[in-house]
Amino acid sequence: MREGRRRFLQRAAAALVAGGISIAAPCAAVAQTWPVRPVRIIVPTTAGATTDIIARLIAQAISERLGQQFIIENRPGGGNTLGTEAVVRSAPDGYTVLLVNAVNAINVTLFPKLNYDFSADIVPVAGIIRVPLVMQVYPGFPAKTVPEFIAYAKANPGKINMGSAGTGSTPHVAGELFKMMAGVDLLHVPYRGGAAAMTDLMSGQVQVMFEPVAGPLEHLRSGRLRALAVTTTARSPALPEVPTVGEFVPGYEASSWYGLGVPKGTATEIIDTLNRTVNAALADPKLQARFADLGATVLAGSPADFAKLVAAETEKWGRVVKFSGAKVE
Repeated sequence: MREGRRRFLQRAAAALVAGGISIAAPCAAVAQTWPVRPVRIIVPTTAGATTDIIARLIAQAISERLGQQFIIENRPGGGNTLGTEAVVRSAPDGYTVLLVNAVNAINVTLFPKLNYDFSADIVPVAGIIRVPLVMQVYPGFPAKTVPEFIAYAKANPGKINMGSAGTGSTPHVAGELFKMMAGVDLLHVPYRGGAAAMTDLMSGQVQVMFEPVAGPLEHLRSGRLRALAVTTTARSPALPEVPTVGEFVPGYEASSWYGLGVPKGTATEIIDTLNRTVNAALADPKLQARFADLGATVLAGSPADFAKLVAAETEKWGRVVKFSGAKVE
């Protein structure tokens, strides 16, 4: 009986091959023709946020190159987790893409239990940009440099309020990394979003804040806030006169970064096509100029390059989250 069934299956397979049909053909054909309909880019934040702006810029550039619409769909909530889970649960056919950002790497340790395994369930496709944060204080704060700030903080432990856009946000963990490496005790004050925190920073309700450089640029240039340093390893073209934190705290680096990811099981051909298209878009001087307005530098590179960045950041922020004792409410 088993022998007869085996011969039947062999004859059936032979017939498919003879007819020019390959069992792998459907997947290969889909990958070769992708995309044949609009693609959704899930943004796990509200419309108008920095993450959303970045997504719309890259979506337009990809659409122009592939001749198919890449549509932004905002899925805010749960500190990026709701939008990320929506992509994890979607079909791995290349028609649902995640706008990955640093918060995804932070959440791996911040949340005691997620409904997905980010490192396994999302495949990194392409890095887009890296954005420095700026360490800033309100104008009346006595310290005018990072060394002066550290000295003041050590003389006044626990008396300096550090605002952030919320527990587990990139500004929060950037500040916690500074506390860890500089050996200072700052009191974290989480807000529901960066705008409210910035308002209280300007009034002196909180004294220091780490924030992506694009947001406070106008306030820094007008003197309503004072920049002490930027958080990337190199100075920012947006604030060329401002030193880096690393010039005073060796080895310090923190940044917001963004890229694209897809559900595991997505065809390699689709991943490679999307990666090449993103890299081509990032080579365009016009798009580079738009990102420069946000104080950003482009990442580009292969899927493996972006995967390496995501893995390193997940490990790094995992250590910082554990050090800080941060917990989600």
